[in-house]
Amino acid sequence: MRIVEIITEAEQMDAINGIADHYEVADVWIGSKKHDGRRSFRMLVDDDKRQAVIDALQNLPSAAESTRILILPVDAVVNQRQETDAEEARKGRVVAATREELYSQIEKGARLDSTFLLLTFLSTIVAAIGLAEDNIAAIIGAMVIAPLLGPNIALAFAASLGDRRFMGRALKTNLTGVALAFTLALVIGLIWPVSLESQEIMSRTSVGLGDVALALASGAAAVLSLTTGLSATLVGVMVAVALLPPTATVGLLLGGGETVLAGGAALMLAVNVICVLLAAMLVLLIRGIRPRTWYEREQARQSTTFYLILWAALLLLLVAMILLRAPIPI
Repeated sequence: MRIVEIITEAEQMDAINGIADHYEVADVWIGSKKHDGRRSFRMLVDDDKRQAVIDALQNLPSAAESTRILILPVDAVVNQRQETDAEEARKGRVVAATREELYSQIEKGARLDSTFLLLTFLSTIVAAIGLAEDNIAAIIGAMVIAPLLGPNIALAFAASLGDRRFMGRALKTNLTGVALAFTLALVIGLIWPVSLESQEIMSRTSVGLGDVALALASGAAAVLSLTTGLSATLVGVMVAVALLPPTATVGLLLGGGETVLAGGAALMLAVNVICVLLAAMLVLLIRGIRPRTWYEREQARQSTTFYLILWAALLLLLVAMILLRAPIPI
């Protein structure tokens, strides 16, 4: 459950009460009228109805710029429905996040700001040291920081909504992060040539079909954890489908003149990125994350179809490259 609060003109009271009755909202609170003519209306809304209620509130005929809709968390509800809620939990009911909640959470990962750049810089340093010294603990630390995962999930989310402006922001952040990590790793590789005896480096120079399956599953788990509110599982996803260590490996190997091995690491990076994008979009499609209006939904349908085909085609191309690099013995 969540508390949905709308601050709008007092004249909207009948319309809001009608929305609450239509969707059988558990409880509604109405605040006093303020000096600017607005009231605060609060609703206790079940998870399976929250998106529909928010869409209906946004469709109010006289919704103005002064209208605000807030979604507030609820830690617990203690009432006569407690046994029913526990029974629903035992049946495995999934708590879903609304489109607006997802946007607010995912948008943070697409911000190209000093924090993102600093995290990318620091995690690249940590990853490069871990790779060069064959230190798995340092590499896992760089994986958990995972600054490159956010922009990729944001790119898939924006594509599923057909939001070109958001896609542009996510793509810009993604490319900037990869370029920064690669350049920094390249400089480190020129100054500090890596040893090919490092198992952590060599393990990222070859990719197989198992790695493709792992990246697809991890990308799907990342978005599923966001849409169900179980974001704590993202730490495991960050380790499973790490994007920064392969990027650092490419830079280190190129800096050391190992172009063939660097190509293998670049292939692993490309597989991880495409698999995250494809799996994320498929999960968003299955979970029914789509825009509010009919026109926006039509744009999103075209965008989703185009990018699903594009990323699926790129994945097939990468799989063909994998098979050509390492033929499967008969």
